[in-house]
Amino acid sequence: MTFETWVIYVLTVLALMSTPGPSQLLMLSNSGVHGFKRSLSTAAGDLSANTLQMLAAGLGLAAIVATSATALSIIKWVGVVYLIWLGIRMFRHAKPDSTAEPEQRKRASPRTLWLQGFLTSAANPKAVVFFAALFPQFIYGEASFWSQFLTLSVTYLFMDGLFLSAYGLGASWIVKRFKGTARLWIERIGVGFMIIAAFLLGLKSISRS
Repeated sequence: MTFETWVIYVLTVLALMSTPGPSQLLMLSNSGVHGFKRSLSTAAGDLSANTLQMLAAGLGLAAIVATSATALSIIKWVGVVYLIWLGIRMFRHAKPDSTAEPEQRKRASPRTLWLQGFLTSAANPKAVVFFAALFPQFIYGEASFWSQFLTLSVTYLFMDGLFLSAYGLGASWIVKRFKGTARLWIERIGVGFMIIAAFLLGLKSISRS
């Protein structure tokens, strides 16, 4: 793979990531409610799912996933229902607290946040097909497939991590500047992003079914 090809790939991924999706909205929500550092577990969950999806694409499993309509539907709708349930639960339990610092407030465990990120990304198993369609556009047949595949995968994961971190930092910065009732409503708005993320996943399922 030439440097010019890699640059074109980076620009292509930037264009694809320019519009926030379910994972970015989930990162906004968790960073606003639980703090940026803890929300990094959400990003780790998303990147873990992406890694598995890329590996599946690289191993030629895209065709199997593409033909498993029932499995795709079940996995996607489980993720949708989980996010909606989680968002409603968090909205109901949100309480104003002008004195407690973020570190003193009850937070979801890193494991729970990781699982949220993983399920949100894994709920779109057609991502395997996406990677299987995207990567070949930048892979040369005369060069080593796996070295090029690794370069494309690591680049994507790095860029996705940066985007998720930017969303998380932005949400955390806003929340820290508000207290009491104002913070409560900001957190509820963040939870609203999570529910929107669930509906986006559901709409994708309907539009592509």
